[in-house]
Amino acid sequence: MAKIVTIGLALATLFAPALVQAQVQQPANVPYRYARDTPRNCVDRARFPQFLERMKREAAAQGVGRRGIAALNGLTFDEDVISRDRGQKVFTQSFEEFSGRMVPPRVARARSLMQKHAHLLSRIKHDFGVPPGLIVAIWGLETDFGGFLGNFPTMRAVATLAYDCRRPEKFQPELIDLMKLVDRGDIDPATAKGAWAGEIGQTQFMPSTFVKFAIDYDHDGKIDLVHSIPDVLGSTANFFKNNGWQPGQGWQPGQPNFQAILQWNQAEVYARTIAYFAQRLESGR
Repeated sequence: MAKIVTIGLALATLFAPALVQAQVQQPANVPYRYARDTPRNCVDRARFPQFLERMKREAAAQGVGRRGIAALNGLTFDEDVISRDRGQKVFTQSFEEFSGRMVPPRVARARSLMQKHAHLLSRIKHDFGVPPGLIVAIWGLETDFGGFLGNFPTMRAVATLAYDCRRPEKFQPELIDLMKLVDRGDIDPATAKGAWAGEIGQTQFMPSTFVKFAIDYDHDGKIDLVHSIPDVLGSTANFFKNNGWQPGQGWQPGQPNFQAILQWNQAEVYARTIAYFAQRLESGR
């Protein structure tokens, strides 16, 4: 999505103990086009504290308050995050291979949850125009319906990738947005954990996506993408509404709403898998 392109955490149960992130092409002026070509030791670890101080100054200049800035205190560079970033291989699979691994084990659970949350999903479709099957398919693919959200400390993971040489232009703004979330009380930096690339919650919002699209859909006065299913599913639908979803139109490749799915995740094999899973759920197959 508008997040850094990733595959769902549910892959952890199929491929490895940790999340695997989808690799997409970078613009030609970015020196490292593929993760495997990027040197592991491409930054001076000893200068990480100086980088954090610079980011504090940049955040303050963007209006981040004392609580958000303090979230960078005491962070250390995470070598495990760099290992995950350099080890991305899953999207060498074909659509048939990938969807065959990811969809069939989740169909029965998805149908059960569609029945359990039928009223909520109906309200979401009315408010946002997004069908239940799409929302539940994403929920399943991203975190196995909230079963595994990731175990990397979010502040440390995003700060590490913001300092690393491969994609600082993507992750430094994400770090600023994460500090904004801390500052306004949506994220507790001491306890927030998620995927190694910084995704948050049951449908894996990057900090920038959280800032733009997360909503308090259960109207309890706070946005909680970890524990509140209404907030999780409503925020996911809000993302699609604001990224060109056309109610009543199709979402398979070549149809109008497939572009909105690509906004969620630009890896085509993953986007096609979302579309396929959603169609199965909507058609009852």
